[in-house]
Amino acid sequence: MAVDTAPARQESRAGRASGKNGVPRNAPLTPYLFLLPFLILFLGFVLIPAIFGLWVSLHDYNYLLPGKPWVGLRNYIDLFTPGSRDSGDYWKSMLATGIFTVFSVPFLIVCPLGVALLLNRAFPGRSFFRAVFFAPYVLGVAVVGILFRFVLDPNIGLVNYYLGRAIPWTTDLPWAWISLIGMTVWWTLGFNAVIYLAGLQDISQELYEAARVDGASKWDEFRNVTLPGLRPVMAFVTTVTILASANMFGQSFLLTKGAPANETRTAIMYIAETGLANNRQGMAAAMSYILALILLGVSVLNLRLTQRRSL
Repeated sequence: MAVDTAPARQESRAGRASGKNGVPRNAPLTPYLFLLPFLILFLGFVLIPAIFGLWVSLHDYNYLLPGKPWVGLRNYIDLFTPGSRDSGDYWKSMLATGIFTVFSVPFLIVCPLGVALLLNRAFPGRSFFRAVFFAPYVLGVAVVGILFRFVLDPNIGLVNYYLGRAIPWTTDLPWAWISLIGMTVWWTLGFNAVIYLAGLQDISQELYEAARVDGASKWDEFRNVTLPGLRPVMAFVTTVTILASANMFGQSFLLTKGAPANETRTAIMYIAETGLANNRQGMAAAMSYILALILLGVSVLNLRLTQRRSL
């Protein structure tokens, strides 16, 4: 006896289209419902504060005073006017930020890559060493800063004790920069190494086997297989590292306190001092947006250069 299964097939299609709970999967609003939690967080913690910060930068804003007079672009103009109240100190702090970024980023790109190449090999205890290299990154900047403050203190520090020399690691140049860069590399190396490690595991082993068949050396494999395979990962790591280095605050605040003579006071430190200690939130907001625009330009340039090399 023949049984008509058409209604059952239609009901099955309707069930698949609507989902187990009766929620229509193909409805136009379904993707936005999944994005809604993120959109709420994005609006509340990113977009609205950014718009409010731009509004603050256009006022002589002090949260302790009732009046917030409109000044337009005066805060921005003052920062580009030599001899103004904030221009010299702000661009000096920007120079300190640039010095730290230029000298720390190469170490934070090359050293984690070397660690990732070592940890990508098969050897006993590999998982343990992966955890060891990543472990410092889970520490807060306060913990790392206090630790290095104790270790590198010029008077009672363990490093000077064992070296038998009084090296001013936190009070003179270039030692203060060496301390800040070394501390940052030790602290954040594990994060970039994990990103590189994920990229290395995504490269097909068949490419290495083909290179060995063609008689390629280890250096040839690294130059012609590993580096091209890691190019998208390196672009991400480079961009994120530049942004993180340019926003350095806790290391300098805890380790050197801007010494000597504010030479290691970064832009974020000076912005925080202007906005929180001096209660000049309007000027601090203007400084923040100038820094943000510069970092945006650097990030776009880096991504464009990376994409051009990959063509």
